[in-house]
Amino acid sequence: MGKIFANPLSRRTGATVAMVGLLLACAAVYAQRPFREYPAVEGDATASLPADYNVPAEFVLGRLMFPARGRWGNRNWKEGYSAWTVDYPLGDRNYLRHLRRLINTSVRSVEQPVDLDDGDDVFNWPFLLASFVGGWDLTDDQAAKLREYLLRGGFLMCDSFYGTVEWDGFQETLRRVFPDRPIVELPNDSPIFHTVYDLEKRSMVRNGRSLRGGGLGYRLDGVDPHWRAVLDDDGRVMVAISFNNDLGDSWQYADIAEYPQEDTYLGIRLGVNYAIYAITH
Repeated sequence: MGKIFANPLSRRTGATVAMVGLLLACAAVYAQRPFREYPAVEGDATASLPADYNVPAEFVLGRLMFPARGRWGNRNWKEGYSAWTVDYPLGDRNYLRHLRRLINTSVRSVEQPVDLDDGDDVFNWPFLLASFVGGWDLTDDQAAKLREYLLRGGFLMCDSFYGTVEWDGFQETLRRVFPDRPIVELPNDSPIFHTVYDLEKRSMVRNGRSLRGGGLGYRLDGVDPHWRAVLDDDGRVMVAISFNNDLGDSWQYADIAEYPQEDTYLGIRLGVNYAIYAITH
């Protein structure tokens, strides 16, 4: 497979390559669900289907589908147009486009929607992204499946939520996944911030809709950005939590001149670090 990422960013050895190969081999045990698309909740997040969407690759972004409460609770989340489709699919595909440029391993051009109710399918996708998780509402069975996935080496990135109310909603479901594991604040020297880019200093990755509406880039009372996590017994980040941040918007609006360039740079670099961390830990 070669190096995980190109010089001068390369910091890994052949052991990393072997680890990635093991992850891929484990995923191959299960029959993969085919690629599919769903209606997006944001009209400006639609995206055309790349010509090479069905070409296999070593890294695939899993987009976690989930039921939601509140104003999303009366929608059939299995048919799209629900909370889990925030920033989807444009943000995902912009992120993957940049990953293709910045890491030296094959990256599929499209995301993979992942439904925890689809048997063992989740185990095919070592990296999951969940957006707008302030109102997610996993069932007990879904929470148990996600817990098993994470303890067996999977990685979940939670993004695009702000303020006390959404934090409380996020925690309510996360406690079903890990009732016995705390959420911790990641220190600046955490490896996840230094896997490729050194990102010890980080500002808020702002919400695009707030900025476009004349706001300050956050919603509710989400003034201060936080980078939190749930760790396994060895200290590996299983759940990376970008609270009071919107990395998905930094990808979705990467080509929009009005969106702050510094936020796009930080969001993409964090996304690169998360991807490399996920496949090397």
